[in-house]
Amino acid sequence: MEQIKILVVDDESRMRKLVRAFLERAGFQVLEAGDGMEALDLFYEDQGISLIILDVMMPKMDGWEVCREIRKESKVPIIMLTARGEERDELNGFELGVDEYISKPFSPKILVARVNALLRRTSGLSMDQTIAAGGIEIDKAAHIVKIDGNMIDLSFKEFELLTYFIENQGIALSREKILNNVWNYDYFGDARTIDTHVKKLRNKLGDKGEYIRTIWGMGYKFEVTKA
Repeated sequence: MEQIKILVVDDESRMRKLVRAFLERAGFQVLEAGDGMEALDLFYEDQGISLIILDVMMPKMDGWEVCREIRKESKVPIIMLTARGEERDELNGFELGVDEYISKPFSPKILVARVNALLRRTSGLSMDQTIAAGGIEIDKAAHIVKIDGNMIDLSFKEFELLTYFIENQGIALSREKILNNVWNYDYFGDARTIDTHVKKLRNKLGDKGEYIRTIWGMGYKFEVTKA
């Protein structure tokens, strides 16, 4: 069985070696980059990279810029490493399409657990590969969304959010529950990251965006309404 390939990007060689050791022990193949420019070169050279672990503060090109460039070409899962614990940084990262956040210092075992969880969520191993509601069709294995037969382009988190809404249609979902299920960890901060993603998702769904109803003071509910 072919090993899953992970790109680790950090300007601190000791950090790269530590992360590499734990990932390799867990059975992953690891590529290393010491700055953002090198990371992009490796990413474009190797089409088999399944996940990127990306430090924010780096010379030549920081993690934000690397993420922005990669998202122009790919929806590969990205875990951001940051020494900053600022909520604004996390919101900025989610805006750019970051899938997970881990603040330094962190436990390498927790990092490996996050990697495994994120890969499970992106691999489409669910029994029901296709779900549909109100003219929206989601192919979870192929990571494709169609509206009335026409494909639309969603970021990874938008795809996860829409899938979660449709799988729980008719149920009022609190922001906390959405964060814990879609972002897959306890998020300590306000709910602006969800509201931002919902706004973008509604825009991309066009008329069907109204299926995502705001439940004031609580969260959201996905409900197909008759025209």
